[in-house]
Amino acid sequence: MPLWAIVPVKPLRRGKSRLSPVLTEEERTALNQNLLSNTLRTLSAVDRIDTIMVVSRDPSALTLAREYGARTVLENGNPELNTALKRAALVAKTYLANEILIIPADLPLLSELEVEAFLSHAGNPPEVIISPDRRQDGTNVLYINPAGQIQFHFGSGSFAKHIAEAEKNGAHVEIIESPSLGLDLDLPEDLELLRSLQSPITT
Repeated sequence: MPLWAIVPVKPLRRGKSRLSPVLTEEERTALNQNLLSNTLRTLSAVDRIDTIMVVSRDPSALTLAREYGARTVLENGNPELNTALKRAALVAKTYLANEILIIPADLPLLSELEVEAFLSHAGNPPEVIISPDRRQDGTNVLYINPAGQIQFHFGSGSFAKHIAEAEKNGAHVEIIESPSLGLDLDLPEDLELLRSLQSPITT
């Protein structure tokens, strides 16, 4: 059955506001653009993924997404992340998507091999596969099969919340801990770690 990768994206000029102590608005905008481009380029190279869909209220982010052949959904207003993802998942299901991969556009070490390795664990539905952030608090990558098996709980404590609901609903749960998938850029200390690793995704 088709696998859709859904990428939620904040407005490029407003995202990563918590990095404002160390990056200017222009630098944060450039960083967000680079991160989104890297995410789309990486997902496009993964044969297992049938369709990429970017959800954002930023037309410039959606324009960039279409350059990589992604489907796009323009969100009106300022919907909460989980609400936006629920709507996106419903769109995917109307196109008969049975598997959904939620992956944010702020994982600077994301690679084709990492995504393929993550997806290689799939194949035992009903199932939820999850990669936490490096603090074991948030959810950085979430695979759900069948779509709708659990609700979205992105935000503080989402890692534990996603696992708890998956287990409650009788899904097979697999946790993939990966230094690369675990690094997202939220705080200045994350940026310092990234720079120490000399990632090509820099400002």
